[in-house]
Amino acid sequence: MTRAATSKGNLLRLGFQDSDAALTSLGLLGDAAEPLLALLGRTADPDAALGGLLRLRDVVDDPDTLITALVDDEGTAMRLLCVLGASEALADHLVRHPEHWRELTDPILGSTRPAAWAIRESLLSAVGADAADADPVATVPDAAAVDALRVEYRRLLLRLAARDLTHHLGVDDAAAELSDLAAGTLEAALAVARQRIGADAALARLAVLAMGKCGGHELNYVSDVDVIYAFAPAEGADENAAAKAATQLASNLMRVCSDHTGEGTIWPVDANLRPEGKAGPLVRTIASHRGYYERWASTWEFQALLKARPVAGDLELGRGFVETVDPMVWSAAEREGFVKDTQAMRRRVVDHIPAREAERQLKLGAGGLRDVEFAVQLLQLVHGRADEAIRAPTTLSALAALTDGGYVGREDGEALHEAYAFLRTLEHRIQLHGLRRTHVVPDDEASLRRLGRSMNFLKDPVGILDKTWQHHRREVRRLHEKLFYRPLLAAVARIPGDEARLSPEAAERRLGALGFADPRAALRHLEALTSGLSRTAQIQRTLLPAMLSWFADAPDPDAGLFGFRRISESLGSTPWYLSTLRDEGQVAERLARILATSRYATDLLEREPQGVRMLTGDLQPLSAEALTEEMLSLVGRHHEPEVAAKAIRGIRRRELLRIAAGDLLGQIDVADVGAGLSRLTDATLEATMAVAGRVARTQRGLDEAPTRMAIVAMGRYGGFELSYGSDADVMFVHDPLPGVEPQVASAYAQAVANELRRLLALAGPDPALEIDAALRPEGTQGALVRTLDSYAAYYAKWSKVWEAQALLRADAVVGDLDLRQRFEDLIAPLRYPPEGISLDDVGEVRRIKARVDSERLPRGADPHTHLKLGRGGLADIEWTIQLLQMRYAGAVEGLRTSRTLEALAAARDADLIGEDDAAVLQQSWRRVSRVRNAVTLVRGKPADELPRDLRERAAVAAILGYPPGSSDAMVNDQLRYTRLARAVVDRIFWE
Repeated sequence: MTRAATSKGNLLRLGFQDSDAALTSLGLLGDAAEPLLALLGRTADPDAALGGLLRLRDVVDDPDTLITALVDDEGTAMRLLCVLGASEALADHLVRHPEHWRELTDPILGSTRPAAWAIRESLLSAVGADAADADPVATVPDAAAVDALRVEYRRLLLRLAARDLTHHLGVDDAAAELSDLAAGTLEAALAVARQRIGADAALARLAVLAMGKCGGHELNYVSDVDVIYAFAPAEGADENAAAKAATQLASNLMRVCSDHTGEGTIWPVDANLRPEGKAGPLVRTIASHRGYYERWASTWEFQALLKARPVAGDLELGRGFVETVDPMVWSAAEREGFVKDTQAMRRRVVDHIPAREAERQLKLGAGGLRDVEFAVQLLQLVHGRADEAIRAPTTLSALAALTDGGYVGREDGEALHEAYAFLRTLEHRIQLHGLRRTHVVPDDEASLRRLGRSMNFLKDPVGILDKTWQHHRREVRRLHEKLFYRPLLAAVARIPGDEARLSPEAAERRLGALGFADPRAALRHLEALTSGLSRTAQIQRTLLPAMLSWFADAPDPDAGLFGFRRISESLGSTPWYLSTLRDEGQVAERLARILATSRYATDLLEREPQGVRMLTGDLQPLSAEALTEEMLSLVGRHHEPEVAAKAIRGIRRRELLRIAAGDLLGQIDVADVGAGLSRLTDATLEATMAVAGRVARTQRGLDEAPTRMAIVAMGRYGGFELSYGSDADVMFVHDPLPGVEPQVASAYAQAVANELRRLLALAGPDPALEIDAALRPEGTQGALVRTLDSYAAYYAKWSKVWEAQALLRADAVVGDLDLRQRFEDLIAPLRYPPEGISLDDVGEVRRIKARVDSERLPRGADPHTHLKLGRGGLADIEWTIQLLQMRYAGAVEGLRTSRTLEALAAARDADLIGEDDAAVLQQSWRRVSRVRNAVTLVRGKPADELPRDLRERAAVAAILGYPPGSSDAMVNDQLRYTRLARAVVDRIFWE
């Protein structure tokens, strides 16, 4: 060798990593080293290729013949060296079977793909079976036949890999040949199975139907081979005996392929896509298959059948199976639950990705192979009903047909084809190295270098490989989203350029498949949003593919799109609106999710469209102080009381939206919701009372108020636990200033309270804030406003135990700070008696609760699911905690709180309730409160029962964090929470 050729610099340029070892190894090749050196530099791993060549030379019968053949024939040399540099597993195979190197001298190897019949014949011959027989039977002894099948499979695989690596076959050619190789292997394994069971094999006709990638003629180098078996009794045979024989044949076929022997294994045969999966019989008649698919099959099973084809055994019987299931496959999109099932299948794909692999998963990860395959198959299922031209089982063929048919834009189709071909080629190269089933891109530099070079990236293989992979990954993610939605817009909008154009009918079908209940109305909304050449329409056409995708993933796509149209019509000409949605992807996604989930929040957005801006930031509720300051500032600028009240309500509307959005998007907890709503009510009452006071003073010609006033929050409001649909339970208290006539002070306080209620009740586009003062002394028959002394006199003389219980949640929150404190000091002995309540009073509390249980539950309501008054519901839990407070708060300071969870924690810390029981009540209270809020968010109005409407129930489940299709699981969990809570209530409250 020349000095230049063997310089370390030249070796490194050629791709060798260990130049010292390479020099030593090249020296062992003598004169052959220099002519082979350039060829080694074109392999995936020159070091491995050189090392593999020396290993092979040491075991062949005639080393000189090997080396001479490589020097004399560049084609042979390239094929062998490329295999040795790319596949450690095939290098090991050549060392075990050195005679197979001669396979790579075949001059037609690089230009001709073997016919499927030739591959089948070769594999059958290896086990001694006659390919001309209708039912070939192996004649080679069993163990030898199993080994011979493995050796022949590897020989054929070696030829394919050499052609693939050297001549860079298209991924569809390589995958199709791998599928033919799998089909021939199944046929040969079936021949071995027939030999094993002997004469009984003749009792049954057995068809082996390939599914998945094998069925689609797009198999990987290493993959499970998915199959389904169909059988029929041979003429004159008993069906039970035939079923037994067919089962034995199928079982043995699977073992022949997957068993480990001295020659290794081939691949597992997976029959779990059959009806009922692992639990179902391994073989069925076509009639049995038909019965299952007509009555029991899920939509995803028809999606799996899309690629079914007969590959081994009785092909005529297999074709009969395909003809039977085909009509069902192409009508699957019309089935009830189509959307739910396809979404569930997509979730299963994502859920199966280990977290450590998510960013490097070629198959299942975002922007991976499954995104392409899933999108293509779903488009086929939707449109293939009416268009037989797009029913091809192979992904790239189907994509080409979809592009030709206008279902996918031409440029998008080409980009997706290129991306898919790259990803599949990369997957093949990864698997080829060790012949292991993996879809994860390695992260070590040596492996990445080998992969990059195997794909002909000889300069900077690691950098170019990563850059190209990430580019195609981004394209797949973008196009996966666009495939479904962009052509919908082209169907209804006048879009210039060479865009895919669906017919309105095809667009309706696609919208229906995506879960829109009224596709025709959805098309009208799309037309209204996207028609025309204005900048607004152009931005909407850019936005809507993503928006439609998010709507389709949400519980109510129709509501989402309709809400988006209405908000866009309100804000479309506002400069910041569309640009914010276009440039802030998070805002658009948040908006879509809210609109397609919550009628309550959608109504607020329609009345407060500027609230879209709020979605750009943090959605934590504001403090009562900040809100009160903002509202009082507005009150000072508006002299008309109605105008001032409207301004206050505008801020309240905005903040209700903030809380609802934070709740829907999972940014705030149920306790934060209750606290936020309660703070907002505090500020609203404080500011509105300021307006009411101003009105009362003006009417009476007063310069200042003659009495101090305060508002006492009661019930859930006092407990800082308001829900979206709660009234504000309050009591009014006042204390005349020194020297003021009692009647004057009382008349003024009454006027302020009445004006406050009037202003809050003004008609307007807002969720009402209703004031309920029924918990005041003497209820609705008593005075609306009382002095502090009047409260003291009443409670000293007339108070009942239920009023003491009601005062447990009293919290003086609005008005004069000193008066608020004096009121709470006044009621402290009543609600926290030093010695606790008497046993008679305990009995009275229980009697009242029993009456509530029997009389207040609405007619027709289910006591198991009613959120407030049902068994284990809010009332059960809260009465239990309140009874502990009335009995023990005099001695346990921590129980002196108006808040349910704080009191529960104090009871647990004081050993008044066990740790486990306290945990059950806490979890159940939080759960039921969340569900109650979710129901209001979904329906737009308060309700204390789980909705019966399936779509509303699904939306409640989504708000609670359940994946789509899990509403039944949500209900079951709800029943479990309340059942456990009721058991604790029975022990603690009812003893």
